[in-house]
Amino acid sequence: MGENRPALEVIDVLKEFHIKRPPLWKRLLGMASSQNGHKTIRAVDHVSFRVEPGEIFGVLGPNGSGKSTLIRLVATLLIPDSGTIRVFGHDVQREEMAVKRMINRVSVEASFFKKLSPMENLLYGARLYGLSGAEARRKSEAILTRLGVRKSSFNEPMEEMSRGMQQKVAIARAFLTRPILLLLDEPTTGLDPRSKREVHRIILELRDEHGATILLTTHDMYEADALCDRIAILDEGRIVAQDTPAGLKKTVGNGEREPTLEDVFMELTGKRLRDENEGEE
Repeated sequence: MGENRPALEVIDVLKEFHIKRPPLWKRLLGMASSQNGHKTIRAVDHVSFRVEPGEIFGVLGPNGSGKSTLIRLVATLLIPDSGTIRVFGHDVQREEMAVKRMINRVSVEASFFKKLSPMENLLYGARLYGLSGAEARRKSEAILTRLGVRKSSFNEPMEEMSRGMQQKVAIARAFLTRPILLLLDEPTTGLDPRSKREVHRIILELRDEHGATILLTTHDMYEADALCDRIAILDEGRIVAQDTPAGLKKTVGNGEREPTLEDVFMELTGKRLRDENEGEE
């Protein structure tokens, strides 16, 4: 790989979803609109950005802004309608398997085998990435302990655990494999403040000690400010600003207090970053 090759290139990417109109019986009962045709939602609207190796790049936006759709496109879980995405020079569509070997993903919807225990989930994931049994078990125990998972819970079924505990296991599994591109989609949602801080420390450690590149989506202002080298602000699928956290804050007019990233977002979009009534595409 060339020295100047970016870790991630997203070039003029478009992704739309077409929603079919509701069935006739729902419209007749007044449970849905009677309008004909399909509704088109443009979740990612000609987005372009570049992430350098070893960078923590944040995508900041409210629920429904297209952050999760963007992560799924990079992770090869969705196919863009147009545009190009490359991970260390590999096209996510033409070289899907090569890309999958370089990435790992943590999403707000933790994914795992619910009947298995945290340890079994981690050991299974480790084997997929070529880690030996003894090495995988040692690293799994260390990461679970560091994230605050009690040793007595290591072998309990995941389905019996709280959502926050399940999210810790999903994070531990991603960190275990030390991917060169780590995709974090709202990774600390549902975690207590202490666990959030530990996740932040591990993210920085992966970058500083292991050279990982990290793409982070969030609507947590502290998280974005504390972790990200650069941030793209996403609104209705479009990037409306892109800079360092300090650079973004300078775009807001001078006042008696130092502006926050939320001030920046409201200045650019007229919206708040957190709206619990909206859903993510």
